[in-house]
Amino acid sequence: RWRDVSGYRDRVREVVAAVDPWDDVEARDLSDTLRWIAGGAPLCRTVKPATPPEHLVAYAVAIDVARAQVLLVDHRLAGRWLPTGGHVEPGEHPGAAARRELQEELGIEARHLAGVDAPLMVSRTVTVGRTAGHTDVSLWYAFAVGAHAELEVDPTEFVAARWWLWTGVAHGPGTRFDPHLPRFLAKAEAQGWEA
Repeated sequence: RWRDVSGYRDRVREVVAAVDPWDDVEARDLSDTLRWIAGGAPLCRTVKPATPPEHLVAYAVAIDVARAQVLLVDHRLAGRWLPTGGHVEPGEHPGAAARRELQEELGIEARHLAGVDAPLMVSRTVTVGRTAGHTDVSLWYAFAVGAHAELEVDPTEFVAARWWLWTGVAHGPGTRFDPHLPRFLAKAEAQGWEA
């Protein structure tokens, strides 16, 4: 049903509208995203690197709950430590895009954390790095991955991949983390997921 492009906009709106905002920043991003979806602009990237200049992205956040760690990649184009993820293809369910990116970029097959296949967070970010200046409308999905998992890191996209303690991820001067990542981890921790 998702590959049928008729009704795609409505299906994406339903996915986004189901997100419960964590704070005022996410409430604003959620409202702006729903307005953007309703406005009729293309939702998915059609031409690399940034056409249209605002498009859907799905993050696949690999989490080891037992160790309170998150797997991040040092992204070559962005110059930041990010969760793995990428652009949602036209007609693709954003959760399927997140799972696909996890497989393509790190060689990991994983299940959604706590069986929740809905995004945990919505964010809007003006990109930095080599493809700076466009807006990623990101849907953040949590996946259960053990820190012992074998990784097949794509060296064309990433300088490195490593596990970080949640307490070691912060945003501010001198850091290179996605600015929304600390808020995502706080929201994830509040879910009370068990290992």
